Amino acid sequence: MTTTAYTALPIPPTALAQLRRVDDAGQPCLPYAVTEDGAGSPLRCCLRPVAAGERIALVSYAPLRRWAAETGAEPGAYDEQGPVFIHAEECGGPDPDAAAYPFDRPGALRTLRRYDARGRIVGGRLLEIPEAAGEGFDRAFGEAFADPAVALVHVRAVEYGCFQFEVRRA
Repeated sequence: MTTTAYTALPIPPTALAQLRRVDDAGQPCLPYAVTEDGAGSPLRCCLRPVAAGERIALVSYAPLRRWAAETGAEPGAYDEQGPVFIHAEECGGPDPDAAAYPFDRPGALRTLRRYDARGRIVGGRLLEIPEAAGEGFDRAFGEAFADPAVALVHVRAVEYGCFQFEVRRA
């Protein structure tokens, strides 16, 4: 595994257990088996691509809302929910030997949204993932956390706006 300055966080196990029953939009979880067409989609429970034949679910997830519930923050209008893929059953979480930052395809565009302790957006930036993906993410997170107001950063795919992973201030 490549050593990096920051840790990409998956959806926490307690949230996954709840999402596997009812998602953050109030919809029931509807698992299905992945076909070859769906292989490669990003799983947010274990931060790796899904393989054909696995049982997954597409659920609505509100990462800032869940973080706010832990911390007492009140994100107000910044509370968003959106679709994420998760395993239909409990998985082992991220592989400790996997790439430090998941879904790090060079050339892919990511938005890094910065939030303060109240859950309000305090900035953001676009990142085109470079060939040296870990170094690119480290620089972008270093820039974000250089601002003492930043409590966490959400990484989202530009193409669909989907939540990819979270990084918190150490």
